[in-house]
Amino acid sequence: MKANTHPEYHTIKVVMTDGTEFLTRTTWGKEGDVLNLDIDPKSHPAWTGGTGTMLDRGGRVSRFQKKFAAIGAAKT
Repeated sequence: MKANTHPEYHTIKVVMTDGTEFLTRTTWGKEGDVLNLDIDPKSHPAWTGGTGTMLDRGGRVSRFQKKFAAIGAAKT
């Protein structure tokens, strides 16, 4: 195996949306960094059965809905 070809593998702390924390090993960031999650399996609609709400950050969802509002609309 070639030397110095793989990224550094180290331990970081992951903070879930409900405040729970756990340690994991990763190549993300630096040793001891903290990764705060915005969406995780406890809050994402794909895992919660769709009960979560979708956040509209920067108006992306509303722009999408406005752009494609006519698709599927009833023709009169």
